[in-house]
Amino acid sequence: MIMMSGKSLLLKVILLGDGGVGKSSLMNRYVTDRFDSQSFHTIGVEFLNRDLEVDGRLVTLQIWDTAGQERFKSLRTPFYRGADCCLLTFAVNDLQSFQNLGCWKKEFMYYSDVKDPEGFPFVVLGNKVDMEQREVGEDEARAWCEENGCCPYFETSAKDDTNVTAAFEAAVREVLAAEDQVDHALLSSTIDLHGNRKTSRTSCC
Repeated sequence: MIMMSGKSLLLKVILLGDGGVGKSSLMNRYVTDRFDSQSFHTIGVEFLNRDLEVDGRLVTLQIWDTAGQERFKSLRTPFYRGADCCLLTFAVNDLQSFQNLGCWKKEFMYYSDVKDPEGFPFVVLGNKVDMEQREVGEDEARAWCEENGCCPYFETSAKDDTNVTAAFEAAVREVLAAEDQVDHALLSSTIDLHGNRKTSRTSCC
């Protein structure tokens, strides 16, 4: 999280998931409001920015789209550092992409070097809900989220623009909420520190 001019926050979010689940389409739908059914797999990484206001806070959202194929691992992992939120993405018509979410989360945590692993915000996206044939039920996806840190879950469609804006705004809210908790913890620590000092001075007398 970086404070920019005009009191705008720059937040970096990473889209992670198997190749072909629609990460690029989600990013492009959110930033440009376009959907290209002929889009190709991402090679390495790409990013787009979008300015928005969430709960009265001005935010520049920097969205990084990563290649999901294993052969691009060495290209994508250096960009995990500095991320404020990770959007774990699968396709509801692809069971394997759902089963791989845990591997993606583990890879991100290993390479991102986040300061507070337990408090780091994740959002899970079940994309392609416009497809008729599903292999992953909503209840199953929500159960995974509950077991993995109570991540917010959104069923999305880049094609139909279903829940795309809501998902990215939720990512921003997760980051802001996590930062507020850190600030509160720091404040509490400062108060405790002063309290301990006061106690020690009293005992010395």
